Amino acid sequence: MKIVALSGSKVGSKTRTAMNYTVQKMSDKYPDVEVTLLDLADYEIQFSDGRNYLEYEGDTGYVTKTLMEADAIIIGTPIFQASIPATLKNIFDLLPQNAFRDKVVSILVTAGSAKHYLIAEQQLKPILAYMKAQIVQTYVFIEEADFYRKEITNHDVLFRIERLVEDTIVLMETFTEIREKKEAEYDF
Repeated sequence: MKIVALSGSKVGSKTRTAMNYTVQKMSDKYPDVEVTLLDLADYEIQFSDGRNYLEYEGDTGYVTKTLMEADAIIIGTPIFQASIPATLKNIFDLLPQNAFRDKVVSILVTAGSAKHYLIAEQQLKPILAYMKAQIVQTYVFIEEADFYRKEITNHDVLFRIERLVEDTIVLMETFTEIREKKEAEYDF
């Protein structure tokens, strides 16, 4: 099983800090799962121009192909100006409409204040649903107050991240089993 942890911004450290913790917990608890961390700050991503994702080369091609090959994706995003970053939206634009069909997608959000807790519900989940993702319904919302010196200090947040990892794996295994049973019904 392949899981991609996508840190969806080119700036800031809080989302990357949370994604690092998430990847570490996943590796510790599920060592047989292949986890790849893609931090958009580490890549030069082209703007979407309508081409098929397979036609992009370099970093853009690597990121899109890695996402398409994943069984599950954990999206980490900061909230800027009451919205998801343009870098993350561009990733969605680079992928085909059905990019997340048969993929489990979970969400981790970092924000400066509690006022932005519904951005995932109002902006991110509709995009993921449109792209046919099986969405883990609960997401982790982390405020600025939960960090100190680039570390998460709120134990409840750490617990919720661990639960998100577990929910992602359980949902991924469940949907894989359902899909396999459905495919076994066909004789060819």
